[in-house]
Amino acid sequence: MVVSGLVWNGTVLDEPLKKLLGGTTAKVMAEHLDLHTAGDLLHHYPRRYAERGELTRLADLPLDEHVTVVAQVAKASMKTFNQGRGMRLEVVVTDGSGSLTLVFFGRGAYAHEKELIPGRRGMFAGKVSLFNRTRQLLHPDYELLDRDSGAGAAEEFAGRLLPLYPACKQVQSWKISKAVDVLLAQFEADGWRGLVDPLPPALREGRGLEELPDALRKVHRPRAKADIQAARDRLKWDEAFVLQVALARRRHADAQLPAVARKPVAGGLLDAFDARLPFTLTDGQRTVSAEIFDDLATEHPMHRLLQGEVGSGKTMVALRAMLGVVDAGGQAAMLAPTEVLAQQHHRSITEMMGDLADGWGLREAQSDKGGGGRREGMLGGSERGTKVVLLTGSMGAAARRQALLDLVTGEAGIVVGTHALIEDKVQFHDLGLVVVDEQHRFGVEQRDALRSKGKQPPHLLVMTATPIPRTVAMTVFGDLETSVLDQLPAGRSPIATHVVPAKDKPHFLTRAWERVREEVEGGHQAYVVCPRIGDEDEKPAKGDGDGDGDEKRPPLAVLDVAGQLAKGPLAGLRVEVLHGRMQPEAKDEVMRRFAAGAVDVLVATTVIEVGVNVPNSTAMVIMDADRFGVSQLHQLRGRVGRGSAPGLCLLVTEAGEASPARARLGAVAATLDGFELSRIDLEQRREGDVLGQAQSGARSSLRMLAVIDDEEVIAAAREEATAVVLADPELEHLPALRTALDALLDAEREQFLEKG
Repeated sequence: MVVSGLVWNGTVLDEPLKKLLGGTTAKVMAEHLDLHTAGDLLHHYPRRYAERGELTRLADLPLDEHVTVVAQVAKASMKTFNQGRGMRLEVVVTDGSGSLTLVFFGRGAYAHEKELIPGRRGMFAGKVSLFNRTRQLLHPDYELLDRDSGAGAAEEFAGRLLPLYPACKQVQSWKISKAVDVLLAQFEADGWRGLVDPLPPALREGRGLEELPDALRKVHRPRAKADIQAARDRLKWDEAFVLQVALARRRHADAQLPAVARKPVAGGLLDAFDARLPFTLTDGQRTVSAEIFDDLATEHPMHRLLQGEVGSGKTMVALRAMLGVVDAGGQAAMLAPTEVLAQQHHRSITEMMGDLADGWGLREAQSDKGGGGRREGMLGGSERGTKVVLLTGSMGAAARRQALLDLVTGEAGIVVGTHALIEDKVQFHDLGLVVVDEQHRFGVEQRDALRSKGKQPPHLLVMTATPIPRTVAMTVFGDLETSVLDQLPAGRSPIATHVVPAKDKPHFLTRAWERVREEVEGGHQAYVVCPRIGDEDEKPAKGDGDGDGDEKRPPLAVLDVAGQLAKGPLAGLRVEVLHGRMQPEAKDEVMRRFAAGAVDVLVATTVIEVGVNVPNSTAMVIMDADRFGVSQLHQLRGRVGRGSAPGLCLLVTEAGEASPARARLGAVAATLDGFELSRIDLEQRREGDVLGQAQSGARSSLRMLAVIDDEEVIAAAREEATAVVLADPELEHLPALRTALDALLDAEREQFLEKG
């Protein structure tokens, strides 16, 4: 049983809720809150706490969300409608900052009228709606807080903190609270028997943390605010420490594996490549490359995360590492998530290498030389270079057979491909390095399948184009050493970003198209990005962000917008489309023509999000920008400003000026700092998106820890965990921690942690 790093053995906490609370309540909690056992409910922590004197600001209630508020009845009145045939009760409740109307229809309204009299205080739960510009709850559930209070009870209630739990329409907060009361009473009676504390005593005492039973008691039934803080401090440590121990054990295990040291040789392919570079590497690229080459020279597999700003030169660093491995007699494979990106990487690598690369499809004449043996310029050969092949699922049979032959014989030193690289029939001569681009788009099984193709475990370099805050890197990628590129290459131009409020100020959109035309007339090119393709049978969908634009119409589509632009504001320009449903050959041809300058404006979906590098592109217009996430907008924006000319990014939206969507777009427009935008993005998302389904396919184990806010706890837990694992890798002397770890690492989560 997984309970945020805590395990309960042989106590009522292992029992199903249906045995403790009754079948009906347990069934509803299981179906709607995913709570099945006593331990699950105990770790369903209050979201916040209400006080009589500090109530929720009713004026700030969000529309269309299910809320629980604590308020006082100000007035109640029964009203008729339908010429007296219908009755409704309207009750106005207030918290001093604003008011909210409760509405009840039908005969039951009379019963509510007798209870909801002015002066009574209670908790009210329902979905917030708007009627005649007034916020209301229609037929809300409620619990009167002073329903049975005598004079003494009222005095006690006045100073009580009221836990408000994450709830839903079917299970109100106060019902959860009553169920927790039942459990706490049984736990106390049982003396908390069998509770396993994952924190070593020395750590808990050294950090001044609460005993675990005290922390659990205080988080649910605090007597003062200090109780809440003490409980949260302790429970955050449980979550951070157990997870970091799991990651530390993975790092330790990886360090014990054998690997072939890949030391670059002087005068080889890497030196020849560096000598031909028309620019100087940034200091950051040199530093990160040194870290990577130090790892490659060891006899244990490298596990390194390479992250950095959009356009910081990660591909260049990865290519130099691959060339170094080829010099050392090995092969390197780059795994990309899409065919467009794989083709772009292959094209970029062969262009950067020049005549040092024999790129598949670029030098077809050489294929006539045939033979399976090694030839000049191939793996382990002369300074002429090595063969760089592309392998994707849509390649023709002949090209595919040749690519597979080149890999197994060692003819190809570098291969770039999609998931097609993982298939059983793909074999390598001597795979020494795996570079995984955009790792979050690959499942664990896919990464492991590629790494298993080496004679010994190959070195692993994971690249991500989405900058990650340090705390997230320590938590999500805690088993990887991290290298950061935060310096842009010389000559890169700044990108100006502006929000275009198309609904409020349509003339701004008119000006946007004029700016695109001006860029093209100046010899440059432009992108227009739309959330969807536009096939007639395609179901309209929002972008990857949590946009809250106008939902009355479907998102704008590539096919529709391209046609409108070609006939309207961009008439006369060469406008073409690119999207994921095109045939691979057609997509590649469009990108080739765009890169060659034969297309003025490319109207595309997010297939251009990462990896696409056309320095002559200076302008981008993102339609329905509010439907994309912050980090995704930053990635898209990174496709312009890659040359010497300044970049321009226009975020078109119909979202209202005061909406959260406009605030997100404003944040993107205000900074080019991808790390800062990544922090903003993650703060706006549920914690489970960081460690839950987005990363592992399993429900997040984090209930209390916030990876964005709790940097000090995460860093300290990582340090403590590393020391514990170094001293006792199998945790033989810490059985309670071992038990907690076994519970955390269920099958899905263990796969998530084993990224190698």
